[in-house]
Amino acid sequence: MTQAYSDTWLEWPFLDESHRALAKALNAWCMQSLGDIDESSVDQACRQLVADLGAAGWLRYCVPSGPDGAYGGALPELDSRSLCIVRETLAGHHALADFAFAMQGLGSGAISLAGTDAQKRAYLPAVARGEKIAAFALSEPNAGSDVAALSCAARLDGDDYILDGHKTWISNGGIADFYCVFARTEPEAGSRGISAFIVDANTPGLVIEEMIDVISPHPLALLRFDQCRVPQSQLLGQVNQGFKLAMQTLDVFRTSVAAAAVGFARKALSEGLVHAKGRQIFGGALADLQLTQAAFGDAATEIDQSALLTYRAAWVRDVQKRPPTAETAMAKMSATESAQGVIDRMQQMFGGLGVKRNHPLERLYRDIRALRIYEGATEVQKLIISRELLKEKKG
Repeated sequence: MTQAYSDTWLEWPFLDESHRALAKALNAWCMQSLGDIDESSVDQACRQLVADLGAAGWLRYCVPSGPDGAYGGALPELDSRSLCIVRETLAGHHALADFAFAMQGLGSGAISLAGTDAQKRAYLPAVARGEKIAAFALSEPNAGSDVAALSCAARLDGDDYILDGHKTWISNGGIADFYCVFARTEPEAGSRGISAFIVDANTPGLVIEEMIDVISPHPLALLRFDQCRVPQSQLLGQVNQGFKLAMQTLDVFRTSVAAAAVGFARKALSEGLVHAKGRQIFGGALADLQLTQAAFGDAATEIDQSALLTYRAAWVRDVQKRPPTAETAMAKMSATESAQGVIDRMQQMFGGLGVKRNHPLERLYRDIRALRIYEGATEVQKLIISRELLKEKKG
């Protein structure tokens, strides 16, 4: 990622030398290996990116290493700061590369956190090598932000669970090799009646009902489970503990959404700085205008604010070893909202060129929009923050 301003953020105390080395090594790989990505088939592009990221070893940060390296990870446990650095760096080069990495982590995250040793050995090494594509199947047509309202049902029948219902907005839907699916096992128990399952893509009864086309294209699908029989051995964690597992998984990976937003914003600012210095207007450079300089000042400050919140949240989980629920919500809200504003201001500087199809700022404008929604919309993050504050007051 070409930086037009200082990268001294790598020296912040939230990070250590291994994180700094990771950022520099990945950036060098991206500059050499992430050229033009053929998006004529987004599905194929994602498959290729997963394979390339796996072959280069970057997907090893998506999973833990396990005993004697049996699970294929780079580190003994998932490291939120490493996840954030990888996502920020990839997002600064290409949104689809960031997506490919992120979904490998999120899609297999529930296995990393709660899988049995057998489940981890069966899935995680292949995820790390880029040989299996993972997906996280939580949202439903009538249960997005309100996860406790999900209705996809799983009933025990002998040694199997039978799943019936729909899942929607499922990233990697249609190309995934397996899905971590959250379904209701106790009809009247609310959030305490949800369980998680690993469902292989070729399981009879799992149907890709519709591919969904969105503003920034990536594999996205509506899934239907029709008498889908899943062995009891594919249950993830304990029965009726799926809601807690889903929230734990999101707590790990939601921080990295903020990091991706920071990566998009840094890229936009970098593009804007280069353009403003070279663009001649009113007898001088665009960068000489005070309005332009004010926009750069706002953008740089907002980026640093978001990055500080992001790496603080990751540090809280990695170092303080406590759930960074409020910190993560603050980071996700701040980073995605401010990145939208930074990109919009930088795009404005390019005039008509900024809305030309496939111009870097036009792409960033489309890429950022979904981040304000997925893994918890901004409005939900505000509720999470306030509930954590009220919980503290009660204590």
